[in-house]
Amino acid sequence: SSYERSLEIRKIALPPNHPDLAKSYNNIGNVYNNMGEYSKALSSYERSLEIQKIVLPPNHPDLAKSYNNIGLVYDNMGEYSKALSSYERSLEIRKIALPPNHPDLASSYNNIGMVYDDMGEYSKALSFLEQTRDIFKKSLPPTHPYVTKSQMDVKNVKKKM
Repeated sequence: SSYERSLEIRKIALPPNHPDLAKSYNNIGNVYNNMGEYSKALSSYERSLEIQKIVLPPNHPDLAKSYNNIGLVYDNMGEYSKALSSYERSLEIRKIALPPNHPDLASSYNNIGMVYDDMGEYSKALSFLEQTRDIFKKSLPPTHPYVTKSQMDVKNVKKKM
């Protein structure tokens, strides 16, 4: 309700495509996604993305985040082909916008790898999850939980092959 109230205030005070409106829609989408209300989350994330497409350059990292969030919802819904499409778009933008060892890039590889794992396409999953692990090993301290998790994800997929 706080995010919705914030959105209502911003709608009154700001132009219709102001970036802060996109942030409000994104925040509302996060709450709905966490609550398991996926259709509402999707609607909020898509509205955020619509605004961002108007006001941001085509390869802005915030666009990648929005595509990633939409992918998360589809992933949670078990709609893996739609999740994959959104995650791949997020990855395309992040490859352009971020340095090659940025942790957000690793997160994109991870999300794609996990969808392939869910789909039973283990060789594709392994390829993406190895890229995830390699980036995290280069960009994070060796004791970081993401490094450990990415190593476990690679091992788990190898066991399924």
